[in-house]
Amino acid sequence: MTKRVYVAGHKGMVGSALVRNLTTQPDVEIISRTRSEVDLTDQSAVRSFFSKEKIDHVYHAAAKVGGIYANNTYPADFIYENLMVECNVLQAAFEAGVEKLVLLGSSCIYPKFAPQPIPESALLTSELEPTNEPYAIAKIAGIKLCESYNRQHGVDYRSVMPTNLYGPNDNFHPMNSHVIPAMMLRFHKAKLDDARQVVVWGSGKPMREFLHVDDMAAATLFVMGLSRSAYQQATEERLSHLNIGTGEDCTIRELAYTMAEVVGFEGEIVFDSSKPDGTPRKLLDVSKINSLGWQASYSLVEGLSHTYGWLSKNEQILREA
Repeated sequence: MTKRVYVAGHKGMVGSALVRNLTTQPDVEIISRTRSEVDLTDQSAVRSFFSKEKIDHVYHAAAKVGGIYANNTYPADFIYENLMVECNVLQAAFEAGVEKLVLLGSSCIYPKFAPQPIPESALLTSELEPTNEPYAIAKIAGIKLCESYNRQHGVDYRSVMPTNLYGPNDNFHPMNSHVIPAMMLRFHKAKLDDARQVVVWGSGKPMREFLHVDDMAAATLFVMGLSRSAYQQATEERLSHLNIGTGEDCTIRELAYTMAEVVGFEGEIVFDSSKPDGTPRKLLDVSKINSLGWQASYSLVEGLSHTYGWLSKNEQILREA
C-alpha cells in the first residue's frame, strides 16, 4: 500500500537528500510544499494543509540554520522560527492522525563541554555553547515535543540528531554558511583567482565530525523503518532521540588541508585566531544506531569530492555566492 509521506523542508540540503532517498522506494508518494505554498510558521495554514492531505508519515527537516556568524547575528530569528515550525507541524500532524514522524535536530543540542564522544544521555546535563544557544534550545524543544506527544497521546514520533552535515544543496552564502561550504567556496575562489593564501576562521584546533547528507538521509529512513519496540529499546524506552554520525572527527586544520587538496588550491593556509572557535570538540557517540545495523558509507575525502563535483556543476550558486 502506498504511503503518503510529507517532507517538510524539501528544498533544503537535508530535505532534498531525504527526497532523493525516498524516490527510490516504490511504495512512497512524496508530498511537499514550498514556503510560499505553506508557511510553516503560520499555525492555521499548517493545520489546513495537514487536514486536507491525509499524510501517513512525516520527515520534519524544515529549519532555519546557519553557522557561527548567522547564529550570533540573528539569535531571535533562530529561536522563534524553529520553535514555531516544530510546534505547528507536530500539533497539526497529531490532529490529522499522523502516527509516525521523524524530527531532525542537530548535535548542537549537547553541552559545550559534553563528554567525548557525546552519548544521547548528555542532553541537558550542563550549559550550551553560547554562540548557538537559541538554535540549540529550539532543537531541544523539538525532542521534548516528540517525547511528550508520545507519552500523552501514544503516537510514534522520533528524533534523530545528526552531526555536522554537508553535501549538495548546502548553503554557500559567504557569511551565513557552515564551515564546509564556507571553506569550500573560499578555496574555490582562491584557486580561480590564483590567490597566494586562504584565511580560515579560528585557530584550527577545534575538532569536528562531518557527515555527508546522503548518509544522513539513509540513516533517517533507517530509523523511520525500525519497529517501535526496536526504537524504544535503543532509546531506553523513552522514545527520545538517536545520534547520527560517522564516529570519527578531525581538526579544522586537518579539514582545511584536506579541502585544499580536493579543490586543488596550492597556496598558503592562514588561521585567524581572532575569530571564534566555538565548541572545542564535538564527536557523537553513534554506538546505538550502529548496533541497530546502520553505519555511514562516505569517507570525508569522498564526501568532499562528491560535494565539490556538485558545486562545480552549479555555476549559478558560484556566481551568487
